Amino acid sequence: MAAFLEKSFLVKGRIYNIALFLVHFVIPLLLARALSINPLKHLLVFYLINTLIIIFFFKKRYSKIRNLELSLEGIQEEINLLNVEYSKELKNSLALKEKNLRYNSLAKILEKINLSLELDTVAEVLVQEAFFLIGKEKGVGILYLIDSHNQRLILFKSKAEEKGLVIKAKEGDILDLWVLRHGSPLLIEDIKNDFRFDPDKLCALDIRPISSLISAPFLIENKQLGILRLDSRVIGAYSQDDLRFLVSISDLGAVAIENSEFFKRTQDLAIHDSLTGLYTKSYFMERFKQECKRTIRQGSPLALMMLDIDFFKEYNDRFGHTAGDIVLQKLSRILVDSFAKFNPVICRFGGEEFCVAITGVDKKEAYDIADSLRLKIENEKVVLRRSQTNITVSIGLANLPLDTMDDEELIRKADKAMYQAKQSGRNQVCCI
Repeated sequence: MAAFLEKSFLVKGRIYNIALFLVHFVIPLLLARALSINPLKHLLVFYLINTLIIIFFFKKRYSKIRNLELSLEGIQEEINLLNVEYSKELKNSLALKEKNLRYNSLAKILEKINLSLELDTVAEVLVQEAFFLIGKEKGVGILYLIDSHNQRLILFKSKAEEKGLVIKAKEGDILDLWVLRHGSPLLIEDIKNDFRFDPDKLCALDIRPISSLISAPFLIENKQLGILRLDSRVIGAYSQDDLRFLVSISDLGAVAIENSEFFKRTQDLAIHDSLTGLYTKSYFMERFKQECKRTIRQGSPLALMMLDIDFFKEYNDRFGHTAGDIVLQKLSRILVDSFAKFNPVICRFGGEEFCVAITGVDKKEAYDIADSLRLKIENEKVVLRRSQTNITVSIGLANLPLDTMDDEELIRKADKAMYQAKQSGRNQVCCI
């Protein structure tokens, strides 16, 4: 617009100059010759007066041109400022739109993680959404959880742009340990220029090439549950807005993870005996039926052992009920350790009775395993009120399919065999 106005004004100025020259110089000279008038004297006065008039008009016109140029410069400056302001507003508008989209997606994330209390499902949603919404499915997304027993990070879920990528740092690297130690989010735009970390040490660890990273801890009342992390080989792949959004996802995730862990503990309490930590009788019966159906379908054997602590009442009478609890706990640990390689189903069947179901062993092998267990229990020392003693057990053994194909009948036969072992003098293994 300003350029058009300036061009139009210049054209008009040229026309004005030509007209002024014709009126003040050419036309008077032609008239004087036509009328045979000596033009010199009259024209000198005329031209002098006209020259003054022309100077006046030229000065006035120059002033108008200058004012117009200044006005055009002011208009152009305002246009430039408006363009800058417009670009800034457009950028802010796009950023605001992006933020709205992101924070609207938080509601969807919350809805997804509330659909299940299973920890595996919750973790999958968190790492998938962060990898998609922030990482744009580029780089790597990792979710670590803290092992409550040793307070170490364990790799729980991951997503990667590169299919088949192996993450070697199963317990996290120095970047994850920094987040764990400080309990605060971390943004790295260019790891080579970040004073907090030594790039030579990172290279020495033989980890994946990383240039930029964002990471946020799962925190609940200063209790750390894990870390959600995104990293990339590209420098400056993540911004402060990305980090803030990742923190928001982590805040939602922390609550969901805690609820999942609480749900899991509740489930464990429902199916585990509070004293021994073994399965309860009700859960064992449910699992036992499933194991029997599976072994029959696969054509493999299943061994069922029923154990009863010999003279258990005497421990309670002599040392008290607390001592009896210690004996039960001691036997439970022996059972768990002895059958660890068999993937067994072990339960406290009631009182001082225990059941062990193991698959894939025939009757003879099961007998040898049961007798070795009996000897191990007999040789294990138990200290009760500063007195060293030992315990013995009577074991009844039954086998599927040799003894029966029915799960309830198998339990009855194992119980009958255990009763026979007690009647025959205790501290022995009997089969039907």
